[in-house]
Formats: sequence, C-alpha cells, structure tokens
Amino acid sequence: MVVLNRIYTKTGDDGTTALGSGTRVAKHHLRIQSYGTVDETNSVLGVARLHTKEAALAALDQMLARIQNDLFDLGADLCVPETPEP
Repeated sequence: MVVLNRIYTKTGDDGTTALGSGTRVAKHHLRIQSYGTVDETNSVLGVARLHTKEAALAALDQMLARIQNDLFDLGADLCVPETPEP
C-alpha cells in the first residue's frame, strides 16, 4: 500500500491553480468551476451506468458511455484554453 504523507506542488498556496497550458488563474475562476462541474456530472453518470448492466438497458449504457466520453473531452478542452493566433 502506498502512503503519501506529504504532497508538494512547489507553487505555494497563493489562491491560484495552473491550467493545462501553464497559465495560472484564481481557484474560483469560472473555468475551474466549469471543469469541476463537468467532472462531477461525469461521476454521476458513472454511478448511473452501474444500474444499466442488464441486457434490456444496454442501449442506455452505450448512450451514457458516449456522453461520458464527450464530457472527458470537454474537461480537457476547458483545462487547456485556446491561444489566439498571431
């Protein structure tokens, strides 16, 4: 079993967090709140899928799996903002 006693990000806790691009934004930034909400929604869909394992619900499970995949993509897009072209 792995035990993590201390975890350091080496950036300090100045109330900001890094996006996938390295840009730092406030932890309460709308983008951070958005991908947190996307992650939570994805988790709820995962729990819902636990109840779709019967053969009669296979189509529903497939639909939820596609939605989850789209939400993963959306979370990645939110994490790495587009950079304006020069």
